[in-house]
Amino acid sequence: MNEQRCRARDLGVVVGPLSTGRHNAITDVAGILVGHTTIDDGADLHTGVTAVVPSQLGPGRWTLPAAVYSGNGHGKLVGSTQVDELGVLESPVLLTGTLSVFRAADALLGYLMDRRPGELSFNPLVGETNDGHLSDIRRRPITEEHVLAAITRASGEPPAEGCVGAGTGTSALGFKGGIGTSSRTVRVADRPATVGALVQSNFGGVLTALGVPLPVDELIPDADRTESPGNSCMIVVATDAPLDARQLGRLARRAVFAMGRVGASYSNASGDYAIAFSTVPPDQSPIPDGEINPVFAAVMDAVEEALLNSLFAATTTSGRGHTSYAVPHRAVVERLSAAGRLAARA
Repeated sequence: MNEQRCRARDLGVVVGPLSTGRHNAITDVAGILVGHTTIDDGADLHTGVTAVVPSQLGPGRWTLPAAVYSGNGHGKLVGSTQVDELGVLESPVLLTGTLSVFRAADALLGYLMDRRPGELSFNPLVGETNDGHLSDIRRRPITEEHVLAAITRASGEPPAEGCVGAGTGTSALGFKGGIGTSSRTVRVADRPATVGALVQSNFGGVLTALGVPLPVDELIPDADRTESPGNSCMIVVATDAPLDARQLGRLARRAVFAMGRVGASYSNASGDYAIAFSTVPPDQSPIPDGEINPVFAAVMDAVEEALLNSLFAATTTSGRGHTSYAVPHRAVVERLSAAGRLAARA
């Protein structure tokens, strides 16, 4: 098998029994757009911006029900306290590198101000993980132009994954990490619903796929063992299920729980956050809590697969004297096949 980068399902790694949306991506939730700006100079800059843009935010509707869950708050999630307090999202969600988060937030603020002349208060929501292992993070290269490009180029097509945007310089579970996405479709309260997830993976632990450990020291014995600093994970969950902010908080918690399925260590320095929001029209009542279980299952499976996609799609990257190696697909297939975990591939 050649080592061309691909998604988990392309290798027969199928997470759970639920169906995916058309693209198996967060953009399967109607109105959700994703854009990237990638900065990679081939040397010591490997970083960027990823924007999740709900097109429902606009004239006539400037907020969506939302919640944030901090699995471990060792991070800089700008704007999170107001989401906690008011239960609403009022901006695109941006992801970037740690020391650029404040520049990204200022650029996003300018974007919001341009859209709403005369408004006197805004809450840009910007998250980060630390890509300083591979990228010269102290240069803080993110500019307003990079942020606006990610937002304005955002589309509903399948988002690029792996070493793009905010995932350009990240590492996870001993391998090269990045951006990943996935989706699930379910029926809840007698109506169809879609749940989509997008992740920025940059955390420690032992890669695990379908319950099978895939340690880097066994798959790549000569790999760089230097631990990347500030291990973290950002998770964005979007759904068209009618949920209120309290229920979305329950979804966000389960999104962080799903990290455990892929072997996360949840270390001291890991800033693990999930942001969940609903695009449902405001005139729809939330579903009863007793009928929410299919949405919980969809979140867990979509996040797990998004995390695997973020690694399987990433490519080996070197910077600042370190190298993060791509997950070797052949070795993964051999181990999962031996364990009887692979699905038949077309």
